[in-house]
Amino acid sequence: MGLSTMPKRKEAKGTKVTLKTAKKAIRMTQNGRRRLTLSNMGITIFPKCLLKLTNVDELDLSRNLIQKLPDNIGNFSSLRWLDLHSNRLESVPESIGNLVGMTYLNLSNNRLTSAGLPATLGFLTSLRSLNLGMNQLDTLPPTIVALDSLEELGLFDNLFIKLPEFVTVLRNLTKVNIKRNPLSYGQGDGEDMMKIKSEPEENVYLVHESSLCRACVKRCKEQREKLMGGKGGGGGGGGGGDAVFEDKRIRTYPGLMVPNSVAKVNQDVWRIRKVK
Repeated sequence: MGLSTMPKRKEAKGTKVTLKTAKKAIRMTQNGRRRLTLSNMGITIFPKCLLKLTNVDELDLSRNLIQKLPDNIGNFSSLRWLDLHSNRLESVPESIGNLVGMTYLNLSNNRLTSAGLPATLGFLTSLRSLNLGMNQLDTLPPTIVALDSLEELGLFDNLFIKLPEFVTVLRNLTKVNIKRNPLSYGQGDGEDMMKIKSEPEENVYLVHESSLCRACVKRCKEQREKLMGGKGGGGGGGGGGDAVFEDKRIRTYPGLMVPNSVAKVNQDVWRIRKVK
């Protein structure tokens, strides 16, 4: 009796992105930047041809299956905005520190460990928003203390037992999300944790307007204009409580809309740090 020969199942190959395809996908944003969006395309290998697009300012490779970034990612010197959330990254190349003009970096929902974060992240001194949520981090490179421009930091859904000390040192940091970490509130941590104030829980999630249909974008903009323009209840003199409430209601995020449940998987709900 001969052995049965079952046909071998071919492993699914990821989407191949060519330079021609990438060029066609570039769009101009409202603020005049060139954005390349290759999100949710089943890409498994970072398309090295993208490094030839020296005129691209923003790159969205989120929701793919990328496991590794090229060692020369730092050659992408024109990048100001990089979204890699929801991939399979386990580490970040040291050359990322060459992207000194970058202001936004989203690495959330990957498989990053603390050993996979290079000290060169501290070279990104123009960075305003850094999202490291939904990974396997328990510490951060101490060099991050040099990120003086950092305003938003996402550390949610990680393995932090203690809040990194530099969080209380960064002078421009006003939004920190440390939800769902096994934080210790023992001696020495209490004072740091008291400096973090949580916003009330809301069933609203942030999503980039490019993920919405035209009608939804219009509806969200109308709602936001009402919040911004309408004077809900007593402005002027009154108690400080009203002022705080009003500030929270009109807080906006450039390019982000609410509500949209799709964003629940990969966007953040920021916590607010008291500013003395």
